[in-house]
Amino acid sequence: MEERKLILDYVYEHEADHPDRVYLTQPVGGGKVVDYTWRETLDQARRMAAYLKAQGFEPGARIAMLSKNCAHFFMVELAIWMAGGTTVAIYPTETADTVRFVLEHSGASLLFVGKLDTWSQQALGVPEGLPCIALPLAPKTRFDTWDAIVGRTAPLLGKVQRSPTDLAMLAYTSGSTGQPKGVMHSFEGMTRAAEGLVESVASFVGKNSEGRGLSYLPLAHVFERACVECASMVKGSTHIFFSESLDTFMEDLNRARPTAFISVPRLWLKFQQGVFSRMAPKKLDLLLSIPIVGRIVARKVLKSLGLDQVVVAGSGTAPIPAELISWYRRLGLQLMEGYGMTEDFGYSHTSTPEFNKPGCVGIPRPGVQVRIGDDGEVLIKSPGQLVGYYKRPDLDAESFTADGFFRTGDKGERDANGLLRLTGRLKEQFKTSKGKYVAPAPIENRLNAHPLIETSLVSGLGQAAAYALVVLAEDLRHRLGDASVRARVEGELSQLLSDLNRELADYEKLQMMVVTREPWTIENGCLTSTMKIRRSKIESMVKVQVEGWYAGKGAVQWA
Repeated sequence: MEERKLILDYVYEHEADHPDRVYLTQPVGGGKVVDYTWRETLDQARRMAAYLKAQGFEPGARIAMLSKNCAHFFMVELAIWMAGGTTVAIYPTETADTVRFVLEHSGASLLFVGKLDTWSQQALGVPEGLPCIALPLAPKTRFDTWDAIVGRTAPLLGKVQRSPTDLAMLAYTSGSTGQPKGVMHSFEGMTRAAEGLVESVASFVGKNSEGRGLSYLPLAHVFERACVECASMVKGSTHIFFSESLDTFMEDLNRARPTAFISVPRLWLKFQQGVFSRMAPKKLDLLLSIPIVGRIVARKVLKSLGLDQVVVAGSGTAPIPAELISWYRRLGLQLMEGYGMTEDFGYSHTSTPEFNKPGCVGIPRPGVQVRIGDDGEVLIKSPGQLVGYYKRPDLDAESFTADGFFRTGDKGERDANGLLRLTGRLKEQFKTSKGKYVAPAPIENRLNAHPLIETSLVSGLGQAAAYALVVLAEDLRHRLGDASVRARVEGELSQLLSDLNRELADYEKLQMMVVTREPWTIENGCLTSTMKIRRSKIESMVKVQVEGWYAGKGAVQWA
């Protein structure tokens, strides 16, 4: 039987068949960009691969990358794979302590340093004596540079093959609940998942279509790595653009005009709040309800977001409010929710044109098996399933059922069509003093759908009732000094609390909402790199205030 292609086989085909097709477009400052064709991308990767092979690293050597998204991240990954190594990507926002942990735990032989904002602090986490190479756009260092190395090194020729069972990468989790874990992915699993992701998009846009995408979510995370980088390497006809900075994001998005676009719930919410800051929700709702005018307005809204060319959009990494999906669909954006984990290379569930419903994460992707455990846990077998946890056989033992299903830690339920609805995390549930367990995620989703709220956290372990800690929308936070604005916020949140409690079971009802004055960010440690809340971190920060909130009066309090 003929062996199935692996990701490098696809890349070699694109190099041969479409050498002059532009693959990557990198902003370099001042509105300027540099395009890289498939020929140019592979030429640079081959030269670096030859250099890496000459260093005499062991087969499968772990080689690390610390960089924001950029064209050379793709080239580095290809070079490491062609040189026989295993890639280890580190989130560009990690602290020096985490950088050191990942480098030492993985046994990294070399580090590529790329585009970064806080390198001066992160550099303290690089073990002394570890060889480093500076990529283009990296902060100024004394390291040998990518350009100098590829300029003096002849390219590695031919089609270097890797075994399906070779480790392609160690994907370190973002550490939302503790120390990062190294998830091992083979070339076989990674490629099969990427192929499936390409097929999924093809169901919306057609198999032979060319496309455009914007890479801006962290590539160290499997969501972006699988859906953007690896999927584009398999497909070959997708033109990938990169974002220069947060300040230029809308400019970058409008340059790319993506045909497929993925994001995380928090950013989908911020896009919506940006629209509401320019037009009141009630006025927009009225305009959208008017025939002909509604279509024109919807088109203008999507164009203002840079999403008017999007054929299919996806949301992942965390639950998204059903109301938010419905809002985007009313604008004409086909926003579909999916479900995947680092451990299955993002290949688990997806919404399809036939099977999709706001509040559900879709049906199993082809080849995925799923069942619901006796305790409600979602159990998955995926073609993209991890090989195991690096140096953690103890985790391997507790993470799989006896018949090989992965324990996701998520609770869920399925309908007659196989649509999966997630109902919370097993470990996030907390018990009130009434002896009942409360699942915070579904309640947080309802809160996050309100235009006043950017994000929220529901807690209350051991208390008589739960409470919600909320971060207000960005355009409101700087106006809270105005007494009338503050009074309006309190009034609307009180009404929201009353409306929400009417829908909740008695043991789930919230005693109060507490408004935090400071936003939760990646920088202050309250969010992961993919903008999920670090629950334990936030709860520990407010621990000393909780009793005071419960002793206070009023449905809305201020932290």
